Amino acid sequence: MKKLPLVLLSAAVCLVLHGCSEDKKEEQQTPQKKAAAQNQPAAQANEPQKLYIYNWTYYIPDQVVKDFESQNQVKVVYDMYASNEEMFTKLKAGGSGYDLVFPSGDYVSIMAKENMLEPIDKSKVPNFAHIDPAILAKIHFDEGNKYSVPYMMGAAGVAVNTKQVPAGFDKSWTLFNRDDLKGRMTMLDDMREVLGAALKSLGYSVNTKNLEELKKAKDLVKQWKSKIVKFDAESFAKGFAAGEFWVVQGYAENIFLELDEEAKKNVAFFIPKEGSAMYMDSMVLLKNAKNKDMAYKFMNYIHEPKVYAKIVDFLTLPSINVPARNLRAKKPNYEISDLARSEFKEDLGETLKDYNQVWQEIVVGE
Repeated sequence: MKKLPLVLLSAAVCLVLHGCSEDKKEEQQTPQKKAAAQNQPAAQANEPQKLYIYNWTYYIPDQVVKDFESQNQVKVVYDMYASNEEMFTKLKAGGSGYDLVFPSGDYVSIMAKENMLEPIDKSKVPNFAHIDPAILAKIHFDEGNKYSVPYMMGAAGVAVNTKQVPAGFDKSWTLFNRDDLKGRMTMLDDMREVLGAALKSLGYSVNTKNLEELKKAKDLVKQWKSKIVKFDAESFAKGFAAGEFWVVQGYAENIFLELDEEAKKNVAFFIPKEGSAMYMDSMVLLKNAKNKDMAYKFMNYIHEPKVYAKIVDFLTLPSINVPARNLRAKKPNYEISDLARSEFKEDLGETLKDYNQVWQEIVVGE
């Protein structure tokens, strides 16, 4: 998953409820406390049970959550995060109380290794059968989906202002090496996305652990850096919409949110032919979840075709739920077929330090 513009972060906060951060730990139930609980007012005794969810900002329609609450007589307490690192750090620091979390693929792997996740009982998620088998076959961060139920798939691509860039350009990462576009382009301020683009351009895996391949990718990104204005993960969409940038690496959903209908006619968005670094955000059940039964109901509810169609229409992303593809009302910004040569980002293990070193050499110089 990607970072969203600050304006969307603010809007999303208005849509959701107070989170688990204010939730107190349950006190141990002594016989005296049990007796006292029996004398609580009827209104308090009849309060709905709660499901605690920790998810990306602005990543599900508010109405979908409200409908689930109504159908199941449950209160969804929904906290948000802007990065996998933020989520993981909070959980490791003792931010307990959540039932369901939505990490990206590499963090599913990390959290499983850290013994933070409960294995998924797929018999309690019958709608798992609606997920495209071809997509499941690409998942290596959690072989057989032992710990995760896929939620949403996407990838960063390239947006081109066709009023400024002549027709006939190659739908390739090589666009960022064009001298005539120097000073009019940006790439994401994201190590895995940019190095992933370079690795795919060179015919390598976005998850390579070969240091020679990584060095070649570094050299290529340095060439791109000499042509772009900056690495930018915050304002690229606004800069593109304003005409400041003509070519940007970014996420279609961010870019098109900044454009009116007339401006959209002058935009070409594509996933480069070499492929890209894909993300798969998944639903995982935390080991210490208190409401596992309701969490399973939520995971299954998400993949009801009518419900999933509403979610992908909201995000304008491809549908990994096969029946939902015929129910959605909006055309996605790109299709599943456009991702054929792309790869999910995996946990790099010890090689992550080499990636960090290479990225530092690119950004601040050797």
